[in-house]
Order: sequence, then C-alpha cells, then structure tokens
Amino acid sequence: MKKFMHGAIQSAEIGIKRGAGGPFGACVVKNGKILAVNHNSVLKKKDPTCHAEIEAIRVAAKKLKSFDLSGCEIYSTTEPCPMCFSAIHWARISTIIYGTSIADVSRRGFNELAVSNSTLKKIGRLKLKIKKSFERKACLQLLKKWDSLDSKRTY
Repeated sequence: MKKFMHGAIQSAEIGIKRGAGGPFGACVVKNGKILAVNHNSVLKKKDPTCHAEIEAIRVAAKKLKSFDLSGCEIYSTTEPCPMCFSAIHWARISTIIYGTSIADVSRRGFNELAVSNSTLKKIGRLKLKIKKSFERKACLQLLKKWDSLDSKRTY
C-alpha cells in the first residue's frame, strides 16, 4: 500500500516542479496493480477540473475502456475535494486512501469546500471505504515543499 501512495507523492512532486498545479497526486490501483498515477494540472491546462484524482480516473478509465472502476482503490495525497469525491463515486471506486486533510490545505489558502469525505459518505449513504491519514507525514512534506516555494498559486 505504501508504494501506491509514494507513487502519488512522486507524481505530485513532478507536478510542482513543472508548475502544473498544486501539491497533489493520485494513484488508481486494481488488484494490486497500478492503472494510473497523476498530479494536479489545473495551472498547466487552465482547467479547474484537472485535479490529480480526476486526471488519474480519466487515465484508468481509458486503460480499462470503461467508466466503471469497480474494485479499484484511489490513493490521494490529500483528502479528495467534493468534486473529486463525486467523480470517485460515479466511477464506482470502492476505496479512498488519503494522506492530508481538506483542513490542511485550506490553511494554506486553497479554495476548498470544508466538507469531509466522511460527511459526503454519510449523506450519500455510500458503502465506500475511507482510510484517513495514510502516510500523513510524507504527504505533509509535500505541503511543506509547496509552502517553501517563492512563486505559487492557490486555487
């Protein structure tokens, strides 16, 4: 499991270096095999929907030739925002594993809706599994790298 989160972290670091977007990465896995790893590309693509989770879901769906990602897990360096959570739900991904929380990135100026995945799961009466704070220290390091940048943009 750690290797999947570390793949998401490495992708986020690449995205930061390229100025593609914020300090976020995601990895979609099925049956222990990586289908997709991606980072945030909101700034590069000038598209507010290009969060890491959405980008990874797009690649995984294309690879499987299906919108239905049942049985997949998604590893995200930060708790998915409500938009990404909805995409995860629509893709039928069964498990979300994330490192840092929405509150962690909100404190850094990102324009997050303060609605947790746990709350969305409860409201939607979903069977989706959620694992919080996985590899949290490593994911916090990503945010600290972001904090140290001279030129950055939050959205």
